Amino acid sequence: MAAALKDQFGAAVIERIADEVAAVHPAFDRQRFVTDAHDGFDALELMPRARHIARALRRALPEDFPQAIGILLASLGPHGPRREGEGMSAFRHLPHVLFVAEFGLEHFEAAMHAQHDLTRRFTAEFSIRAYLERHPKATLAVLERWVDDPDVHVRRLVSEGTRPRLPWAARLPAFQRDPRPVLALLERLRDDPEPYVRRSVANNLNDIGKDHPQLLIDTARRWLQDAPPARRAVVTHALRSLLKQGHADALALTGIRPSDALVVTALRVDPDPAVIGASMKIHCTVHNRGPDAADVRADLHVHFVKASGARRAKVFRMPSLSLAPGAHGTVVRTIGLHQMSTRTHHPGEHRVEVAINGVVAARMTVQVLAACRTI
Repeated sequence: MAAALKDQFGAAVIERIADEVAAVHPAFDRQRFVTDAHDGFDALELMPRARHIARALRRALPEDFPQAIGILLASLGPHGPRREGEGMSAFRHLPHVLFVAEFGLEHFEAAMHAQHDLTRRFTAEFSIRAYLERHPKATLAVLERWVDDPDVHVRRLVSEGTRPRLPWAARLPAFQRDPRPVLALLERLRDDPEPYVRRSVANNLNDIGKDHPQLLIDTARRWLQDAPPARRAVVTHALRSLLKQGHADALALTGIRPSDALVVTALRVDPDPAVIGASMKIHCTVHNRGPDAADVRADLHVHFVKASGARRAKVFRMPSLSLAPGAHGTVVRTIGLHQMSTRTHHPGEHRVEVAINGVVAARMTVQVLAACRTI
């Protein structure tokens, strides 16, 4: 089992930050900072750990924010090439980002300069949100300039930092109510040359669609006019939540339409019963009984049993099919039943449904048993 994220962000981060700051600021009381940052650190989760370090830095650095953040940025050294897939290594900058979020709000220019620097090393998506709430007009004006920044990570911050429902971060209620300022930024980033930015644009649009589905549909329809392949991919990814819900307009925009000619002829789960701690495979066979070829989008709805005994559905995408007239095709999806921080499994009768092109076409139940204990 992989180590928890908080365990990959351990005490070594404190020592490294202490060494970096001490190297550029001789007055820094390294031992005081290390002792302070270690106090209570082990009991915390990832984000609270980073915030705990940020607050320890605040107590150990000069009270003047521009001076303090200047020391922190200097401690990081010159910019090197930032590589995607660095794992937890870049997370050592998370305390610096949260330092800006919590202590720089009354020093707008210094804070924005710091975030421009930090997002090129890690990401400032967690700090920029505090400025969008406290200084919305001024921050949006800066983001409008950053849309054209030569650095891909700065441009990506414009989209990722304005997501109304960014994971691991507080929501932005103002943009949930009125996402038009965000859409204006996304319009300018939709054809960015970097897939990294375009994917963030799609994620932001997907967030917007959770509160304003019709606005997402209207935007997608407009963006698809004379769209190059890269933008079509942005729109498809942005529509993913609506597609999972079987939203008719979203399906139609991606070329998928319900068809009475597509029939599920077999649906089975292996093994049945399934066991918590293992996994189960769902096999679905679809027959195209029509006279024309058909594209098949299959979505798997698993109604997991909760601790209360009620069920809650989660939707999983199954592989797509293109079926000639009269042809059959089988798609398979493996569902893990291992206990996770995001989903706890309970024994009981689970319901499984398969939606074909947005319409539930077959359903069955499967027993899920508690894991056997070996004595």
